Amino acid sequence: MDKEAGTLFDDQTNETGRPLAARVRPRSLREFVGQEHLLGEGSALRTAIEQGRPHSMVLYGPPGSGKTTLARIVAEGSQAAFEELSAVAAGRAEVRAVIERAEHRRSIGGGGGTVLFLDEIHRFNKAQQDALLPAVEEGLLTLIGATTENPAFEVNGALLSRLRVYALQALSAEDVAKLLRDALTRREDEQAPPVEEEAIEFLAARSEGDARTALNALELASATAAREGEPRVTLARAEDALQRRAVLYDKGGDRHYDYASAWIKATRGSDPDASLYYLAVMLEGGEDPRFIVRRMVILASEDVGNADPQALTVATAAAAAVEHVGLPEATYALAQAAIYLALAPKSNAAGRALAAAREHVRERGAQPVPAWLRSGPRPGQERGGYDNPHEHPGHLGPQELLPEGVQGARFYEPDEAEAELARRLREIRVARGLEQR
Repeated sequence: MDKEAGTLFDDQTNETGRPLAARVRPRSLREFVGQEHLLGEGSALRTAIEQGRPHSMVLYGPPGSGKTTLARIVAEGSQAAFEELSAVAAGRAEVRAVIERAEHRRSIGGGGGTVLFLDEIHRFNKAQQDALLPAVEEGLLTLIGATTENPAFEVNGALLSRLRVYALQALSAEDVAKLLRDALTRREDEQAPPVEEEAIEFLAARSEGDARTALNALELASATAAREGEPRVTLARAEDALQRRAVLYDKGGDRHYDYASAWIKATRGSDPDASLYYLAVMLEGGEDPRFIVRRMVILASEDVGNADPQALTVATAAAAAVEHVGLPEATYALAQAAIYLALAPKSNAAGRALAAAREHVRERGAQPVPAWLRSGPRPGQERGGYDNPHEHPGHLGPQELLPEGVQGARFYEPDEAEAELARRLREIRVARGLEQR
């Protein structure tokens, strides 16, 4: 075992000051709870762990779903040195230092390699991610990245192509309850008050699948009950502890998707007061404004769409303001965008239309492009005659534009919020001879 970076895991004989969630962290697959879809018998990931042959990967999932724990189990199973970095604080110098230590281990031989766990990998920019490429490609490092953001959008393609992506799911209430009960059996403080079953069930049900939140709340409830001389941890104490945990908003911006979700649903529901309230909670909690404004841009297309195309312009302008002026001044742009998006008419017709088109392609395949629409003639094929619509009245020609087998398909159906587009679409279809007047 390499000693430069310490032992593989902290010695658990000295637990003073460590949070409960850290003290009871599972150390093997036998102790790990949840993610059966990834770790079931015979699965690729389970086999790799059991055989001690880890591969580079990205663990993608919500907070508290076990990403860090699983990364440590992977490393321990391979007898590899475990290096851990947070992309929030680390830069290229820290990555370079890890690579140098890995090179040293390889040079002296006899080691089990190096596993680099990079938390919040989506926070690394392209240059920082590129710095990892050679070491990952040649097998010097086994990279395990963790992220709450979709890696397809947040990890650059060159690095992502060398990683397997595993999507973790939020833990079920049953999973969280099991973790809480296991934690209680492993507590070293025999004087700690017992915990009522209904308190455990409450924490499990209300922690949104986040084991860390549930364990922290359990620890807080137990400590408070002991300090107040209470004989047991009651449901009321658990409720109080979980509320306190919710107030202690994570400034890292990756543990409170509940507030982001509430903002989205409130804005979609056209309630500007609720939208502003959840925006205020996120800002007061130190949320990354870029995280907030990305949700605004998404909502502008997903939930407003062509009912008010200006909504996307407002949202992207807010995103530009965040980048150009930063906080606190950018809060005005965020508030302006939140109010505009809440009051804008809502339509998800664009998203439904694309989903319908994609489902059609998935079920029936992509049909060949008609000859008259191709970019140029193919050997042995005629290009066909393209009928330019600019040569027709109203710039609308009758030529069929869908492939054979798809002709007559209708994916886009305007809803009541897109009345003007519905009128224009009908005029076009009539003029092109696709519908009767």
